[in-house]
Amino acid sequence: MSHIETQAVHAGDRKKLGDYIPVTTPIFGATTFYYEKLGQLERVFAREVEGQGYTRYGNPTAAAFEEQVAALEGGDIAVSTASGMAALELALMIALTDRRRKVVAADVLFGQTYLLLQHVFEPAGVEARFVDPCNLAAFEALVAEEKPGCVLIEAVSNPLLRVPQVDRIAEIAHAHGALLIVDSTFTTPALLRPLELGADIVFHSATKYLAGHADVLGGVTVAREEHRELLTALVRTLGPNLGPFECYLAMRGVKTLPLRMRRQCDNARLVAEALGADKRVEHVHYPGLISHPDRETVRRIFVDGRAGAMVSFEIRDAGREEVFRYINALEMVLRTLSLGDVHSLVSYPTISSHRNLSPKHRARLGIGDNLLRLSVGIEAADDIIGDLLQALDAV
Repeated sequence: MSHIETQAVHAGDRKKLGDYIPVTTPIFGATTFYYEKLGQLERVFAREVEGQGYTRYGNPTAAAFEEQVAALEGGDIAVSTASGMAALELALMIALTDRRRKVVAADVLFGQTYLLLQHVFEPAGVEARFVDPCNLAAFEALVAEEKPGCVLIEAVSNPLLRVPQVDRIAEIAHAHGALLIVDSTFTTPALLRPLELGADIVFHSATKYLAGHADVLGGVTVAREEHRELLTALVRTLGPNLGPFECYLAMRGVKTLPLRMRRQCDNARLVAEALGADKRVEHVHYPGLISHPDRETVRRIFVDGRAGAMVSFEIRDAGREEVFRYINALEMVLRTLSLGDVHSLVSYPTISSHRNLSPKHRARLGIGDNLLRLSVGIEAADDIIGDLLQALDAV
């Protein structure tokens, strides 16, 4: 199965159960599994033979979802977690075990990623330094100076939608003995496969595009074979597992991921062009626009040159009050804190994803009070555009 559309539909499914094979993987709600002979249970628990013993150590539904995502990413092992942040924490723990306790990270990240590094890892003795990953010279200089245990970037930055050259970042990281972790939530394997470009670990908030229907909270970490033992041990010890019901829903969502992403990317391009043509919009951030500084990177490393389904834009001469009026005037686009659903969603980074950063910090990163982040859904593009433009009348 070489095509992602086929992998998404078939990977992970059709494991034999006795004399029959279910077409899709069912929900295994059991926390424990019974064997007729204790010796058989011991061999399963010791991982000498395939089998299930206790759901914190493995669950058939979770295993199917993990096999599905690993196949799409081209990874050797995947583990599902209770959230995207749990998936990131696992990735960092893997990358920093028996390595220098330093991280060089992109300077524009999801707000909670900053907090995890600064409020959890730094007190534990892990130093984090930040630099623009789209400035390769500056990035390489800091990595060479710090010699970190790992490098952390987003495949597409949140919320300004810059696109670093993942393959070049991987070369820089490896040249200085670091592992590369990539947050690929915004791209998914339908657009980008970081492991194929040299990354060592990829993670997702499965809550977003992978599950895709606003009904699952989860994450997934995907790694190469050399990290299997440590990743398995961490999951068994920490217990960040995603439940079987959520794994079932997420797996069902992934089956339509390539179809959804194609429609959402095409819609996002049309939305970005329409917003950019309206004089009431000061600036549009979208990697698919010719004017975007990373357009050539997108063409080179993204699948089919599609540029994602996220669009950020700045309303001209707007402050917090004007932005609130605009968002409240939207009739179809939903006001939420998330992204990646089949619905079109709008959020205000100043009060949501980057709320915990100081106003000065946000300003340094280019996140102004007039910036909105739009997750484009699968609705008719004309309906999305019409709603976005009519709400500008309220400003």
